[in-house]
Amino acid sequence: MGNNTGLMKVVSWLLAGLAACMLHLRVAAAEPFSVVVSIKPVHSIVAGLMEGIEQPALLVAEGTPYDHQLTAQQRTLLKQADLLIWVGPELEGFLQQGVKEVGEQTRVLELLNNSRIKVLPARHDDNRRDPFFWLDSRNAIILLDELTSALIEADPSRSHVYSRNRKKVLRKLAKLDRELEYGYRGLKGQAAYLYYDTLQYFEQAYAMKVVGTLLDSPGEVPSAAAVVEARAILTEGAYGCLLTERGLSNDSLPLLIGKASVRVGELDSFATRLQPGPELYAQLISHNTEVIKNCLKLETVGRSTESDVDSALAEISTVGGRFMLRNHNGDLVTEKDLLGKYQLIYFGYTSCPDICPISLQVVSAALKKLGDRAKLIQPYFISVDPERDDVETIYQYVNYFDFGLIGLTGTPSMIEKVARQYRVIYEKVIDDPSQPDMYQMDHTASVFLMAPDGRFIAKLAHGISPTKMAERIAEFLPDE
Repeated sequence: MGNNTGLMKVVSWLLAGLAACMLHLRVAAAEPFSVVVSIKPVHSIVAGLMEGIEQPALLVAEGTPYDHQLTAQQRTLLKQADLLIWVGPELEGFLQQGVKEVGEQTRVLELLNNSRIKVLPARHDDNRRDPFFWLDSRNAIILLDELTSALIEADPSRSHVYSRNRKKVLRKLAKLDRELEYGYRGLKGQAAYLYYDTLQYFEQAYAMKVVGTLLDSPGEVPSAAAVVEARAILTEGAYGCLLTERGLSNDSLPLLIGKASVRVGELDSFATRLQPGPELYAQLISHNTEVIKNCLKLETVGRSTESDVDSALAEISTVGGRFMLRNHNGDLVTEKDLLGKYQLIYFGYTSCPDICPISLQVVSAALKKLGDRAKLIQPYFISVDPERDDVETIYQYVNYFDFGLIGLTGTPSMIEKVARQYRVIYEKVIDDPSQPDMYQMDHTASVFLMAPDGRFIAKLAHGISPTKMAERIAEFLPDE
């Protein structure tokens, strides 16, 4: 019996080895497939997906996209590529002409045009897109799926490799996402001033506080008036952290700081100091995280465990879920009562001085722009302040608005559960310890668009204009 068992093990090993050999031969026998990627952070994820295959080419291997020029060799590479992946003209101006000159066989993937990725408008210009979406780790997870689909569509013979590698990369990204989620719970109230406005995604994703920016876009030169104004803000001493970017000009930094007592942290959002490859993205985010923690004096937290990663993977796969709350009329409401219409769900609180009313006014204006199609949509306001927002308070609040808003509240545990299902972060902030009842709530300010069957469709970021919100919603509505 023992001999038979040993023989079976040997046969099993031989079969496994043969299967691995066959897999290698299938990959090797496939037609050559050329992928070109513009910047390191995106290249890192593509490299992870293409592990075991010829690695993707990288255009901006040194410096940043703002000072890069295409070489003759890179122009030839673009013309021969099967797939070109770039962010968009807001970031890679050097590539706009090159995109027009690619070969007939080349598929071009402009990531800022992808409707599934959360793309924010520039902070002070709704007509320009903020290109730094990769600094939100949840966007990186969405990006992973979009890149996997693009690679499989363009190179179906290696679909098994891309699918297998996706699982490996996803686990790494889920671990990183969970560590970031917990890592920013130790904020001690410090706020950051930015030399360059590169952190809008990071700010929203992790409830980071940004009090101002010197330059809206890298590549610009600050005016003397802007430097003087920023210096005055920093000299006041209310904000102890100034964040700059490695690889971008910081010529005005000495004048900006002056004699101000301010900590300076150097981010590296383009990974200029890192070697390209599958591990680069996590290294980039970890570096930026440590810089921000040190600059803001954040408390240190433990690293995520394997069970944390498993939990994160489960949460990533879905937004929304089962819950039980009460509406502003006092009726019990579950997730099933929301079905049948598209839902716009916003988390906030009735004592919110500005962000919540503004966000709800944007929703109202967007629905008006949709005209009759707005009848397909039901907006909801879910309180993250159950201590003060009882049914009566919610009733009075929703009646301030004229677009059929339904208010929902519940016990602290009920609110905690539904917020967790929507990946919403909220926290009580007491500015004056002598007046503990006069607190505010820091909270995720995005609007969630859900399908009539309860499926998550899109996350509409805070700061989006009514026009952009209406356009985004219209993309998912049935044709008129």
